[in-house]
Amino acid sequence: MTTELLQKASEFENRKWSRITTSDRVQASRDLKKLILEINEVYKKTRDQHLMEVMKNLTAIKRKVEKRLQGRIEV
Repeated sequence: MTTELLQKASEFENRKWSRITTSDRVQASRDLKKLILEINEVYKKTRDQHLMEVMKNLTAIKRKVEKRLQGRIEV
């Protein structure tokens, strides 16, 4: 199970995030959230530091995607 989660995580980390549609960004954000929560459940049981690093990387990617979804505020 953890190998599947780590494989999905590596796919997200190696994915190109430029020039994707808004709906793709929304779906990616949802998928990232789901993946982070699944990894967190495994982390709670094993306390593996590698899983924590993977979660940190995915969270950073998720923040970037969501930041782009929010758009720029013009004054």
